[in-house]
Amino acid sequence: MRRLLFLNGIKAFEAAARSGSFAAAGSELNVSAAAVSRMVHLLEDRLGVALFERKANRLVTTAAGRTYQSGLTPIFDALASLTAQITAPSSVRVLTIGVGPTFAMRWLIPRLADFHKQEPNIDVRITTGGAAAPFGEDWSCGIQLGDGEWPGLIAEPLFAADLLPVCAPRLASSLKRPGDLKGPTLLRVAHSPDDWPSWLKAASVARASARGPEFQFYGQALQAAVDGLGIAMGIRPYIDDDLAAGRLVAPFTLSVPKGMRWYLVYREFRTGQRDFVAFRRWVIRAAAEPAARRKGPRHAN
Repeated sequence: MRRLLFLNGIKAFEAAARSGSFAAAGSELNVSAAAVSRMVHLLEDRLGVALFERKANRLVTTAAGRTYQSGLTPIFDALASLTAQITAPSSVRVLTIGVGPTFAMRWLIPRLADFHKQEPNIDVRITTGGAAAPFGEDWSCGIQLGDGEWPGLIAEPLFAADLLPVCAPRLASSLKRPGDLKGPTLLRVAHSPDDWPSWLKAASVARASARGPEFQFYGQALQAAVDGLGIAMGIRPYIDDDLAAGRLVAPFTLSVPKGMRWYLVYREFRTGQRDFVAFRRWVIRAAAEPAARRKGPRHAN
């Protein structure tokens, strides 16, 4: 027989540990913060283990609490997913993918027709993701840029995130060597201020610094480069399709690792779900294809 102690208390604890407060847990569970606190106290009494340190204006999980929560959250996620599967109409198969806006527009969406052709009965839904977004409880998976360390999640590498300057073909003819780059023409991305300094340092260009227009996302800077506004720092795989189509060119051969990679990120229980398995198989294959087809960056004469 399974020994299941006080499920209401376990649920209250998991919500409080995940959200960081009794009030947030109460809002999620539709009970008062005081009720959550009482249920957690009862659970601690029954377990004989302290799960929280109660400090002024905040909760801190103990070592036992962190261990308990790290195991409970995926269990509740799996239970919610299983419930959704058996209660959804048999004809509805939904796959929710958390991904950043530039990755979605520059890589994923242009390839989704191929996935739909293979799996026409899976309804793919794109939701806001990216490096700064926490992994959503309703996500089937995410595609994120990082170091591969997401506690409680499996991360499988998809791409290297290499950096190289790109520009419109008509601007490339004036760029014979990295020293020809001029600061006011170097397009910047606000959340990645180290991209240009890293590349310029690797290219041994000491005098240039990026002082051109600044954009919020890579996609905006790359579109500005296509339109001839300046030279953008391209990142793989955002630039692959534009390079292949000739909309952008890479004036120099030097590419520099960003120090992070793109990963397919998901919870372990998803490996038992056929729709996710189909998407995982497809995205890993699709991620490998550009490297196999790529003829290398185009260079200015």
